[in-house]
Amino acid sequence: MMGGPPTFRALVNDGSAKNASVRPGTVRRIIGYARPHWVSILAFLLVTSVSSSIIVANPLLLKAIIDHGIGGRDPSLVTWLAMAVAGLALLETALGLTGRWLSARIGEGVIYLLRTQVFTHVQRMPLAFFTRTQTGSLISRLNTDVVGAQKAVTSVLQSVVSNVISSVAVLSAMFALSWQITLTALLAVPLFLLPAKYLGRLLAGVYREGMELNADMSSLMTERFNVGGAMLVKLYGRPEEESASFSSRAARVRDIGVTQSLYGGLLFSMLGLLTALATAMVYGVGGNLAVSGAFEVGTLVALATLMTRLYGPITALSNVQVDIMTALVSFERVFEILDLEPMVPEPADPVDLPGGTPAVEFDRVSFRYPGSESSLESLELVPQPESADDTQVLSDVSFTAPAGRLVALVGPSGAGKTTLTHLVSRLYDPTEGTVRIGGVDVRDVRGRSLRDAIGVVTQDTQLFHDTIGANLRYARPDADDAEIIAAVRAAQLGPLLDALPDGLDTMVGDRGYRLSGGEKQRLAIARLLLKAPAVVVLDEATAHLDSESEAAVQEALATALAGRTSLVIAHRLATVREADLILVLEDGRVLERGTHDELLARGGLYTALYRTQFAPQARHSRA
Repeated sequence: MMGGPPTFRALVNDGSAKNASVRPGTVRRIIGYARPHWVSILAFLLVTSVSSSIIVANPLLLKAIIDHGIGGRDPSLVTWLAMAVAGLALLETALGLTGRWLSARIGEGVIYLLRTQVFTHVQRMPLAFFTRTQTGSLISRLNTDVVGAQKAVTSVLQSVVSNVISSVAVLSAMFALSWQITLTALLAVPLFLLPAKYLGRLLAGVYREGMELNADMSSLMTERFNVGGAMLVKLYGRPEEESASFSSRAARVRDIGVTQSLYGGLLFSMLGLLTALATAMVYGVGGNLAVSGAFEVGTLVALATLMTRLYGPITALSNVQVDIMTALVSFERVFEILDLEPMVPEPADPVDLPGGTPAVEFDRVSFRYPGSESSLESLELVPQPESADDTQVLSDVSFTAPAGRLVALVGPSGAGKTTLTHLVSRLYDPTEGTVRIGGVDVRDVRGRSLRDAIGVVTQDTQLFHDTIGANLRYARPDADDAEIIAAVRAAQLGPLLDALPDGLDTMVGDRGYRLSGGEKQRLAIARLLLKAPAVVVLDEATAHLDSESEAAVQEALATALAGRTSLVIAHRLATVREADLILVLEDGRVLERGTHDELLARGGLYTALYRTQFAPQARHSRA
């Protein structure tokens, strides 16, 4: 139904768009996107105008054929006029194809520019944006709303221009032929528009409900069909209940589809009925006039033909405001994202980090997680309220990780350890204070230079649904196979690579689910080794591994950390014993600092952590 002619798409548009408000300047911004295509737009308007005018020419040619050719018994004139009708049909077809090509060229050009701008802009957003945003809503902006924005440039433009020209041309020709019959025909328009508008509103509500139900059904499938969801269902789910839940949603979508088809059929039937009745009226009134000699037969045929081409454009124009506002709202929703300022901006005068192995320095750093200013309420499943009490994560943190040394971060859960490492890689900027690498404030460092200098391995290794080689080359696209294999072997993954029939071309699956936990972690370490950063940030990758995998990962980590400045969130006794400096954090503050032996001798928080977290590891290793 929704793929039908513009007349009916206009009638079923959500009328709520008519009352939507659009910020000042939106139209001017839209013109900016259309400006690169101004030549194509002018050509499109010209082609559409000529094509819309042709609809009047054919009925008038039919009038001439009947009245002057047939009536005048002039076969030569009939032949030439018939050839003119055929020529106009060919011209109309050619103009239609040209208009479609120009429309696609303009629309796809706007879509390309908008999508690439939004995608690039979203990549610059802080991590807080992604923690608050519903991914499906964000993707919808790149799909549904961008396509709606395209409609403002092509479909709405074409509809307005063609329907205005068609209506004016048809009415002008009809009034010239018979103003009495034309006025009578116009009186019949409200008889169709009023019930059609009512039916259109009903169909708009059904269509909106259908979209929501389809989205709900798609969300259910997405959650159940990804690897993690499928595993959860198999372990805890009940197949009968899952099937019943999906079946109920699918049944409602089926019922909505039937209702849409029925309402849509009624709309088509109403327009067809109106056209048939109007045509009957024209032939009835005009036929009597022709019999009495007041009308020529050709005029009667021309009026009847023009009548069939009048109601469609008038109906479409009756709802053009909704079409335009719907398209403008789509643009506005895309602009909302583009207008959201990144909270970690690229410096105005960026500098590169100095070469060599740098020191990392925290100078009186405090940090509070950003709130709603980092996202949009319309992109959140449930808008999250602000909280002024629990977002302060770090307070007045100062320390230096000397060049080439290992600093271990320990503390209870929620102490701020992970947040501290996020500031080093500039996933966030400090609320107060300064983070320096090699003596340079990270806020002044060029983004590429900072990314090249820092390598991060987290507990939850992220892998793309691609090959092992592609996942490793993400760290260094120019690496050849020999370098990749060397990194894999250094990460203690040589035996796995040798055992895989496809080697580096082996697909790792969704989020790397085809690999074990230890294999994924070692692959992340291989990616780190391939990148060869000067600074390593590590949320220690052995916290949830079995003893065999842990031993392999520890050996790989020893290679990864050698000679590099390292910040490691420590969960294992071996890591803290080897650290040059241990920082003990609690409630976002550094309470203690020193070596393992120094901190044990003080008998403070570290000693308590050692007894509960690290000492059992020591007893286990001795056993």
